[in-house]
Amino acid sequence: MNTITADDVRTFLKKVGERYSRPGTLYVLGGAAVGLLGNPRPTVDLDYAVDLSSPDAELREAMFAVAKEMRLDLEEVTFKEFIPLPKGADQRHKRIGRFGQLEVYVCDPYSIALSKVARGFETDLEDVVFLLRRKLIAFKELEAMVLAALPHAQEFDIDPREFRQNWVTLRKLTQR
Repeated sequence: MNTITADDVRTFLKKVGERYSRPGTLYVLGGAAVGLLGNPRPTVDLDYAVDLSSPDAELREAMFAVAKEMRLDLEEVTFKEFIPLPKGADQRHKRIGRFGQLEVYVCDPYSIALSKVARGFETDLEDVVFLLRRKLIAFKELEAMVLAALPHAQEFDIDPREFRQNWVTLRKLTQR
């Protein structure tokens, strides 16, 4: 599969919007979302979630057909099962635009940052630094969310020790 840039994601969304004619809501997550927010670093997959109030097999079929044509790795994520979502996450999604009848949002940047700190890859932490430097998230608020998530980490298959160490590493990166 190819690496994916923000332009690739926009092209993907445009093509899906041309094929899918019913109203729908799509949330972009992970590195693709950070790319849509301005980070020039490409990612290896396009993580997404659909509005669970109206899941639609036709939308998923259109998305997977376009992803196959574009040779993109497409991953559906159930974010609520992945990390302990911070309070207010549903109110912080960032609208990207309308593609046909499809409304597209970047998932809450704090939730994205929290998931990246939990995983802790070097590129994940670089993405969080990008979000902080662009003032898309604030350090103190993210710290409070990390501390609130730590007691629940194991419920989400997150090693609390690694999570805490990743946070320490991120703090050091932001002090440079």
